[in-house]
Amino acid sequence: MKLKRLGLAAVMIVVAAAGWGAPATAAAPAVTLISNTVVDPAALYFESYQGLVNNESFQQSGILSYAGYQYASWYTANRSVVVGRRALPGGTWQTLTLPHQLTANDSHNVISLGISTADGRLHVAMDTHDTVIFYAKSEAGLVSAPAGHAWVAGAFGSIQRTLDGAELGTITYPRFLAAPGGVLQLSYRTGVSGNGTEELAEYDVAGGWTKLGRWQSAAGTYGVSTTRNLYPHGFTYDRAGRLHAAFTWREGGTGVLCSGGGLSNHDTDYVYSDDRGRTWHNDAGAVVARTGGTPQLALDSPGIVVDPLDVDHALMNDESQDVDSAGNPHVAISYVPGRYLSCVSSYASQRAAYARLFHLYRDAAGVWRKAEVPEPLGSTNRSQLMFDSHDNLYVVMPYGRIVSASAASGWTDWTVRFDGTALNAFGEVLIDRSRIEGEDVLSVLYQQRSSGTTPSALKVADFRLS
Repeated sequence: MKLKRLGLAAVMIVVAAAGWGAPATAAAPAVTLISNTVVDPAALYFESYQGLVNNESFQQSGILSYAGYQYASWYTANRSVVVGRRALPGGTWQTLTLPHQLTANDSHNVISLGISTADGRLHVAMDTHDTVIFYAKSEAGLVSAPAGHAWVAGAFGSIQRTLDGAELGTITYPRFLAAPGGVLQLSYRTGVSGNGTEELAEYDVAGGWTKLGRWQSAAGTYGVSTTRNLYPHGFTYDRAGRLHAAFTWREGGTGVLCSGGGLSNHDTDYVYSDDRGRTWHNDAGAVVARTGGTPQLALDSPGIVVDPLDVDHALMNDESQDVDSAGNPHVAISYVPGRYLSCVSSYASQRAAYARLFHLYRDAAGVWRKAEVPEPLGSTNRSQLMFDSHDNLYVVMPYGRIVSASAASGWTDWTVRFDGTALNAFGEVLIDRSRIEGEDVLSVLYQQRSSGTTPSALKVADFRLS
């Protein structure tokens, strides 16, 4: 089914082959593996929805750094929630076990971490897929003065089913966002796949958690579909405090599909907020949504589509994004181009065989551009896109392959800089974005391949970025 596109943000310029127009002197930056550390020799392993519960892109922060320490969380072999820390750059991992065990063999039930810098607490959201959240937070000062606090389970409060009394209902995809001024936020979905809405909550040291409400509607018509949900590629605050969000839509039901095998994800859209998610604007600056009020972001909100794409291309949701130093958003999207198939009938096999990765971004003139990254994806999984301090761009693809492109080339000289073979990683990986910002060191959290439900090693590989 086709949908008339409403209010495209800018004329799309598609570069078919990366490297076109690259200056002769440009050279994609190198990466250097400097360590590869075992975090857990026997972490929980089972495959679900082509992914692992310890490594899913929608965790947003499954590994992060603050005040000279790095933190990660995972489910170990007996399904317990473990939180680890190490002193950077190469300290030994210390672990503690929270009093909770994973309730279902579902890779959606990930663990997400957040830090409220105003009071130095570490926050943990875990084990939810259309269910009530499990949540814990540490004592004040645990992460702002780590050397002065023992790393023990007693440093965390009890496991809660609310955010300190703020009821969220049944949710999925909890993501912590480090907002300006030391504020911590939580993004999450209510409802279900194909019929759900995005909501926000915010943590204040003085007042605790406040539910800000929803900012997206599931209403509208796309072909025969009358419900949908939004899948963000991430939420990114830039240096000026603007919050950027690129996303796809997923339609409810299968009536819009050419067959039963292709995902009903379509389009890449974009909005931003200058008031910590209270008010959302399209790329032209018009208000398209207000959190907890009206209007709500909808399928037909004007000017939000920046890359139109119909269903049936196995477009991946929840991939990744980052923002360059000038405040322009860049998004990693992957799907099966029409030159291979116009109707994806088998998501698992055909996406793995034909999907390609694309770099979608807004340039300095405000025009949205898209270029195909020449390295084949070769997987059903998602990639992680990020910048170094010099605006060079890196993508960690499934299995730990790293490709890069230089700012000097206009991000056209894509080159494989690490093939990932030595890692023996399964599918998706997680990255520590906060460490890149501070040190130009890329920490990649990955789990090694296994079979069935045999536990496998969870590791962190550190790379120096040129």
